[in-house]
Amino acid sequence: MAGDLPSDRERYGLEVKWDGIRTLIHVNGEHRLTGRHGAEYTRRYPEITAFGLREAVIDGEVVALDPRGRPSFVRLQRRMHLTDPGPRMLELYPVTYIPFDLLYLNGTTLFDLPYQDRRALLDELDIGAPPYFPGESDLLGATHEQGLEGVVAKRLDSPYRPGVRSPWWVKVKNLSTREVVIGGWRPGKGRREGGIGSLLMGVFTGEGLTYVGHVGTGFTEAALAGLLAALRPLEIARSPFRNAVPWRNRWVRPDLVGEVAYTMVTDDLRLRHPVWRGLRPDKIPAEVLL
Repeated sequence: MAGDLPSDRERYGLEVKWDGIRTLIHVNGEHRLTGRHGAEYTRRYPEITAFGLREAVIDGEVVALDPRGRPSFVRLQRRMHLTDPGPRMLELYPVTYIPFDLLYLNGTTLFDLPYQDRRALLDELDIGAPPYFPGESDLLGATHEQGLEGVVAKRLDSPYRPGVRSPWWVKVKNLSTREVVIGGWRPGKGRREGGIGSLLMGVFTGEGLTYVGHVGTGFTEAALAGLLAALRPLEIARSPFRNAVPWRNRWVRPDLVGEVAYTMVTDDLRLRHPVWRGLRPDKIPAEVLL
């Protein structure tokens, strides 16, 4: 579950939150990779091995690292839908496995063992599990400085409960804020039918207004109604963005500026996990630069 750092931080360990795909490794003579809901991943990531183990089930994350050694979800997307990647893709977009929990080892199920004991056993296997840190440490600040997504706070005495969003594991994300220019909106569906589903965001570069993603969370019903009333008079026939924008959209003159919170900027200049914070009438679009 997502949230803030717990108040009783001394009862928790902190791990880096890796921006990848949650994956289990099952080892029993041969090894298999599966997603958290059982999807088969083994052929997708042939470079991930069994670490020389005999019998084990490991929980962790498949990540693709950028040239600076940081997880890049954009690079991972080049691999995550390929069921049988060829040598060229393996060379261009290699992945690695980050183990962070041990669920089964040599005939013993470890679900009910406390987290700190499972981690001690995992560390003894010496398979490259990154360390966890005391809950009082400033790991969150360190990940922010390094451009990482955040941390996961895990209760030291917590058991492992497969398939459940445990209240003992809390994802804490680093959030930055910035201004964006509204260049259009995606029509809503369901309860937002007839209104705004999400806003299309841009920033100005030397080549013009550049699309940086869409934001569909953080709105109240009143805010959406107010935005729709403000945007309708600004509608135009063509996209104001200099780069391509997916989906069928409604375009507007880029006259309004808003503010969003987000976790990071991807390699292709997309804001990850944006959340709407409100309009910024004190800002003019020309001031919103990359």
